[in-house]
Amino acid sequence: MNSTDIPNKYLEILKKQDKSLPFITGQTQVDHSASYQGNIENFIGFAQVPIGVAGPLLLHGSAGKSEHWIPMATTEGALVASYNRGIKACTVSGGITARTIGNQVQRSPYFEFATLVEAVTFGKWIKSLQPMISAGVEQASRFAKLVDIEVKQEGNALNITFSYETGAAAGQNMVTLVTDQILRQVLEQAPHQPTQYYIEGNMSGDKKANFKSLSKIRGRKVAAEVIVPNQIVKDVLKSSSDNIVKFWQTGTLGGVQMGAIGNLGHVTNALTAIFIACGQDVACIAEAAVGTGRMEVMNNGDLYASLTLPGLIVGLVGGGTSLPTQNEALELIGCNTPDDIDKFAEICCAVALAGELSIGAAIAEQHFAKAHKVLGRKQ
Repeated sequence: MNSTDIPNKYLEILKKQDKSLPFITGQTQVDHSASYQGNIENFIGFAQVPIGVAGPLLLHGSAGKSEHWIPMATTEGALVASYNRGIKACTVSGGITARTIGNQVQRSPYFEFATLVEAVTFGKWIKSLQPMISAGVEQASRFAKLVDIEVKQEGNALNITFSYETGAAAGQNMVTLVTDQILRQVLEQAPHQPTQYYIEGNMSGDKKANFKSLSKIRGRKVAAEVIVPNQIVKDVLKSSSDNIVKFWQTGTLGGVQMGAIGNLGHVTNALTAIFIACGQDVACIAEAAVGTGRMEVMNNGDLYASLTLPGLIVGLVGGGTSLPTQNEALELIGCNTPDDIDKFAEICCAVALAGELSIGAAIAEQHFAKAHKVLGRKQ
């Protein structure tokens, strides 16, 4: 039996909206003879992760008002149901507002010199070349644009962080190749030659949770907010504004004592499920799921909630985005062109915010364990 044999109201809804999903539903088989060069080595087959759909999500984004179905790939029962509930609460409240604030992706080469003085001289020299390097970047890449060069010195060593805008690509490969090409050119003219050099000195924040990702921008910085009337909190989330905010304060305090970076609930669940479904680099969840959430009771009793993710590494070109089911998922979510990249980032943040509301209500009202018992365990 494949998924097309299973009665599913969401498949029927999507079918009526002319959203056919031949690869995701198994009506069309993926061609195993196709070349996956650039995606995998020693190819033997596929890890088939179930995809559920949540929504529709009403978004007020940088591209205007839009409605989206959200494909989520996971093997964790109760996850899609929780996000579906949170999205419903936000949509019937008038939708989530989200904006992409900036785009920067870094590469941080390491240089070591014979003396501290040589390192100081080199750092000032390469910083002075920023206009020339910026022009070289535009020649080396159609999409990368140099935003900043930051020099950090430690003894006779330097970490030099190059920050780029990366267009519609997630950009890690792009910034690696561009930085390598530029440095090969400028190092020939350097006042002092390094005794040691690495293309990455582990200061870019690539695929690891870090405080720099919280305080600056890595990938796309996105913020989202929603106001949920207290009556909708009661009817849909089965809680109250006061109870959810009280739990959020408790959870934030617990996170501080635990040493968490940011004060999030389960943003990793939203991003991982969307990333797998939509062909994103799943390892980037480590930095993407760093951020801050805020929940407050307004004077009229309604619930204000916001989420800011400064390190959202996403792309709509390259990587796994062109593979059959992943491309289909991007079409389903309404983000299948490079121009949709900010919208896609805003959707990711909005879904994550909806999930924070849902899990907050579940824990506040002692429903969390019951939901996992009913939906998250094999009977």
